[in-house]
Amino acid sequence: MAEIEERVRRLACFSGDVAVEPLAGGLTNRNFLVHAKGEKFVVRIGDDHPVHLILRWHELAAAKAAHVAGIAPEIIHAEAGALVMRHVAGRTLTPQDVADPRRLPALIALLKRCHIEARHHFVGPVMAFWPFHVARHYARLIKEAKGEWMAEMPALLALADRLEAGLGPVSLVFGHNDLLAANIIDDGARLWLIDYDYAGLNSPLFDLANLASNNGFSDEAEREMLALYFGRTPDAATLRSYAAMRAASLLRETMWSMVSETHSTLDFDYRAYTLDYRARLDEAVAVFDGLN
Repeated sequence: MAEIEERVRRLACFSGDVAVEPLAGGLTNRNFLVHAKGEKFVVRIGDDHPVHLILRWHELAAAKAAHVAGIAPEIIHAEAGALVMRHVAGRTLTPQDVADPRRLPALIALLKRCHIEARHHFVGPVMAFWPFHVARHYARLIKEAKGEWMAEMPALLALADRLEAGLGPVSLVFGHNDLLAANIIDDGARLWLIDYDYAGLNSPLFDLANLASNNGFSDEAEREMLALYFGRTPDAATLRSYAAMRAASLLRETMWSMVSETHSTLDFDYRAYTLDYRARLDEAVAVFDGLN
């Protein structure tokens, strides 16, 4: 860690007295709070992560587009393996905060700005984030590792195919695709969306499902979320498509953790995370099946 902190101090955008503090969080990178020139900055240190299909050039382009759209901090410096942005003075949300129904209108407004406005400011090629492709990619890695979860892959791949077929017609938006509570900051006046590792073109249903499933929304809250986003009470077809994508979101998160169990070097209990999300996945699949 000391070596990484020294690298942060030596970044070309800093000079003079530079204080570096590690920040918690970040499962594909290291995060630091930096005090320099009387200001605060956040530095993300991380190289490309092919296991999780993360390319840092794309993360940078997405973060810049999100800043112009007014939902993300300004990027002040980027170089190979390092991204520096202005610090947002605010409180990182918890799942309980996100699930608070009073915050739902602001969250939906934030998502719409990401989905609709950010794509107009993206410069260069845009990647897609298709959860079914991601699931197939993870299945190949799990089979190659020949670990504990290898025997699960035929059933999970069959589930991916079934959910993809059940999704129906798709419209594309610019999705964030990683709506954990820790990626949303409340500064007291507005919400900010950070961490664009997985950003890319996707169905809006993925972000909506991701928001609900990661943060423990009730059935009522999910219906209200869909009504706010689409401007109408969700019909049966929308609910079926949403249920398919909700299960797909949980499938992707489950397999992400299965892969991380054997490929990550970070000190994190991936095993417990896998079991938690696998249980959530089973519940979501039962809901999807009940609508068909």
